[in-house]
Amino acid sequence: MNSPKDRQDSVADFSFMLASSVHDMKNSLGMLLNTLDETMREMPPKTPVQQSRYATLQYEASRINGELIQLLSLYRMNLQAMPVHVEENYVRDVLDEQLARNDMLFVSRHLNVELACDENLLWYFDSELVSGVVHNVLVNCARYTRSKLCVKAWVDEGLYIEVADDGQGYPQAMLSQPIDLNAGVSFESGSTNLGLYFAQTVARLHKTKAATGRISLANGGALGGGIFTLFLP
Repeated sequence: MNSPKDRQDSVADFSFMLASSVHDMKNSLGMLLNTLDETMREMPPKTPVQQSRYATLQYEASRINGELIQLLSLYRMNLQAMPVHVEENYVRDVLDEQLARNDMLFVSRHLNVELACDENLLWYFDSELVSGVVHNVLVNCARYTRSKLCVKAWVDEGLYIEVADDGQGYPQAMLSQPIDLNAGVSFESGSTNLGLYFAQTVARLHKTKAATGRISLANGGALGGGIFTLFLP
């Protein structure tokens, strides 16, 4: 019979193997996404059917790639091996980079994307982790919005980054409890709650003596759809 320590080591070894496999899959998907972007630029879709197929490939590959990166990040955070580099960043540059990263996705879905952020807005945060959160939100919003996305950033006793869309909005259950780890997996919608859990974890890594980072969900606003907000003190 295995001792508790043997079982603990076995779980740790299995977790490491899973993390290694996820890392390989992430790299392969990254290459697939780059190849897909090049293909779309060299051979733009000529019919609505081709446009739809490109959009589906782009969205699904981006979504899976984002979730694999989140899994690896959470794995390293759990091992306390995830360095957090909080430094001063131009917020607009970080948001511009994520919008450019997903440009082909927005184009393929005919989405109008607006950015409202002062070019000189500076704030302290880990740009890699926050970029990961914004990327994940943009990819998800691209699926549920009808025609428009609006990204805003401003400072009011902390930095607020908001992503709003003109879709149907978040379900009431998510508004009541955005981070419900007991909600399980929805095979119908593909939701695992991993993205919001990752966003909340990244937010909480940013803290001062007076406040801790957080996320929030709402519906309505100028576009009438879902509103995701990240607050960093």
